[in-house]
Amino acid sequence: MTGVEDAVAALRAGELLILPTETVYGLAADAGNAGAVAKIFEAKGRPRFNPLISHVADAVAAERIAVFDDAARRLAAAFWPGPLTIVAPCRDTGAVSDLARAGLDSIAVRVPGHAKARAVLDAFGGPVVAPSANRSGRPSPTTFADAMEETGGFASAALDGGPCAVGVESTVVSVLDGRVSLLRPGSVTREEIEALVGPLDASGEGHRSPGRLTRHYAPVSPVRLEADGGREGEIYLGFGPGAGAERWSLSVSGDLREAAANLFRLLREADREHPVGIAVALVPLKGLGEAINDRLRRAAGFVG
Repeated sequence: MTGVEDAVAALRAGELLILPTETVYGLAADAGNAGAVAKIFEAKGRPRFNPLISHVADAVAAERIAVFDDAARRLAAAFWPGPLTIVAPCRDTGAVSDLARAGLDSIAVRVPGHAKARAVLDAFGGPVVAPSANRSGRPSPTTFADAMEETGGFASAALDGGPCAVGVESTVVSVLDGRVSLLRPGSVTREEIEALVGPLDASGEGHRSPGRLTRHYAPVSPVRLEADGGREGEIYLGFGPGAGAERWSLSVSGDLREAAANLFRLLREADREHPVGIAVALVPLKGLGEAINDRLRRAAGFVG
């Protein structure tokens, strides 16, 4: 396990870092170092067209690399530090490599809320890309052990930040051409965003957001959705009182935040049992349920 000083040294040397955030563990690199960013794509087996999120220390640092309008500033003031990513026009193409932006004229930027991530960003002094520390398409790691198992062998430093509090990747919102669009649902909900900036535009460009592949977050075992129980050989992930075994429950009480925090961990644990399949109970679409269902549809191979 690494301290903050060694973590920053690894970034400055162009090496990779296992970085905890409140959403999921990330595989981090200096955003401006194209060679370091390429190591992330190699480690994850990630398609080169999928853009990465640049993590920065605060909103001032975000506006050094992105052009914010009034809506972006309202969103940043309300939800940063925290699990919201803002996609805006890129201001400084030199600070974040073309590879990290997937060649786009926009940039995805976030100020994370995790104390260790913030300590690293404060000390490093520049943007850090940190996609989830899983192999591409696999469930994102929400514990240090899972992150190390997935891509720890590619990192020269690793910070243990404990279990991730949120458990699903950040909400992604674009603020391009005067329109606010939801590109990826997360723990900052559609309703919370609309309460701040009004109705969202439905024509958002999904290619500007990470995590939008048709099959993504997927275990090896096939995933069956909206199940009312497990078939022979399946592991059943329940939701709510009396829905399956407590060990495999996303949330016994039917709490959506608990379900989000448990989702990727339970998919991984179930997959290690080598079942015929993983059946998942119906999770309501309201609030955070939109993000949970988005991840489940992609784990099952459906477009969200």
